[in-house]
Amino acid sequence: MLLRLHDFFRLRTSPILFFGSAAIVIAFVILTLLMPTGMGEFFGTGSGWIYDNLGWFYISGVTIFLIFLIFVASGRFGRIRLGSDGEEPEHSNMAWFGMLFAAGIGTILMFWAVAEPANHFANPPREGQMAVEPRSTEAANEAMGFTLYHFGLHTWTIFALPGLAFAYFIYKRNLPPRVSSIFQPMLGDKIHGPIGKFIDILAIVGTIFGVAVSIGLGTLQIHAGLARLLGVSDAAWNFIMIIAVVTVIATISAVLGVDKGIKRLSNFNIWTAIGLLLFVLITGPTVFMLRGMIEWTGVYASMLPELAFWNDTLADTGWQNGWTIFYWAWTVAWAPFVGIFIARISRGRSVRQFVAGVLGLPTLFTIIWFGIWGAGTFDIELNGDGGLVDTVLDDGVEGALFAFLAEFPLATLTSSIAIMLVGIFFITSMDSCSLVLDDMCNGYEGNSPLHQRAFWTIAIGTIAAILLTATGEGGLAALQNVALVLGLPFFVLGYFMMFNLSRAMREDAGELGFLSTRRWLRTLPPEEYERRMEEPHGALTEAVVAPDYHEGTQPENAPDVDHVEQPPIVEEYRIRTGDVPVVDPSQPGGSYPRN
Repeated sequence: MLLRLHDFFRLRTSPILFFGSAAIVIAFVILTLLMPTGMGEFFGTGSGWIYDNLGWFYISGVTIFLIFLIFVASGRFGRIRLGSDGEEPEHSNMAWFGMLFAAGIGTILMFWAVAEPANHFANPPREGQMAVEPRSTEAANEAMGFTLYHFGLHTWTIFALPGLAFAYFIYKRNLPPRVSSIFQPMLGDKIHGPIGKFIDILAIVGTIFGVAVSIGLGTLQIHAGLARLLGVSDAAWNFIMIIAVVTVIATISAVLGVDKGIKRLSNFNIWTAIGLLLFVLITGPTVFMLRGMIEWTGVYASMLPELAFWNDTLADTGWQNGWTIFYWAWTVAWAPFVGIFIARISRGRSVRQFVAGVLGLPTLFTIIWFGIWGAGTFDIELNGDGGLVDTVLDDGVEGALFAFLAEFPLATLTSSIAIMLVGIFFITSMDSCSLVLDDMCNGYEGNSPLHQRAFWTIAIGTIAAILLTATGEGGLAALQNVALVLGLPFFVLGYFMMFNLSRAMREDAGELGFLSTRRWLRTLPPEEYERRMEEPHGALTEAVVAPDYHEGTQPENAPDVDHVEQPPIVEEYRIRTGDVPVVDPSQPGGSYPRN
């Protein structure tokens, strides 16, 4: 039956994965519409259990993933190419960097640029434990340390680990672009069987819900900006219109593909975001922002070792549930999509380049980004008229960015640009997600029917619109809880990724044996050599005064090292005792001992 449906709709994909994933998503939407309270309670209970019992698992796990990536990149496997040996990267560094944000957290950076520093400034995460006074300079440092922790190395670790695993198994081992391919060292050809299909369906469904949360947040922020600029109401049809416009553009971009659609939008957006950042820097307290950015880099570096393992054990305030644990659990829910997309645009790079680029470049940009927006927020509160933080707390985080821009010149223009940026980040997340979902279902890259590729973008937009408008805040909360629950298996999957990736690299590159080195003769000071000349025969057979080595012990491909002529006392000893030289420097290249 599934095959007949597949042929009827003129698809070119796996019927089980395509229709199985679609059935689960549709069933969830219908049940949520019919029983919003019951569904909310069910997944709310599940997410609550995760918060209460597995917070430590998420906190420690992401840090373990980060240590693993650094270890692999800095070792001998760091030279492995993610593709054929000698293959060059397909995209330039700038285009690659832009697409990293397009698929990653571009929308989230816009959403939380002002909102998170402002929240932590007013409500310090460790207010009771560290006696941090709200709205103080200490609170500002604390706020920036936690903000950079949430959006720096650890967030990109969640994307980099699956990205590296996918890139290796897809482009080095030439396996299908599916999550099940990561299990190939364990499952073999069973990746095409029921277990593999179950893993892939779970990945597809989790990705849809994880991205839908981002779409919901982006829609709320766009609406907040339009409400401030144009007085747009909270009517449901306004949210539907926002999602509809973005979905249409994302569908066109997805149909055009990576090079024509996503790449161009990403390049445009990253330069526009940098332009907006420079405008804020130039028209704001420039020196204060630059000083703050440098200082908070140090704050982040100093707090990172502690925060990487901090679990709020003694104070047990529950603060981490709504922030760090939620971020990690939610991010990992859509990490398969981001991981496969990053793998797709990173073909030809070495493991070391991949890890350094995916972790280092976005983290550096994050420090600059939040350093400037955060400094501007604190300047308004500490040195200006204040009121921005209260606006964020009272009116909601979705309008924080626009409340901030209202304090700067050309507020209408910059707010319009910010709305456009959020929209394009929104678009690039949706279209790149649709391409990845299509590849995951198909088991190959590209060459799929256009209407099949467009299906995923339209489906994601439709689901987000229904949940956001038909069930209001309850629908978005339910969506968040579902993303958390579905994200748990993928967090466990991270440990399998590390195991299978290590095993595959050892199998393909071989184990590292003992390193062969040139063997050097024992070198003695002249006076000691002269004293030992009177000792029994043979005591100085392999001793020299001028440093030299055994001929024939040099490793293959080692550079040539000339032998040296020994001083007269060595030659005198050899003549007197009849010892032959281990090396005869008078011969070209030296010679072996004579029998």
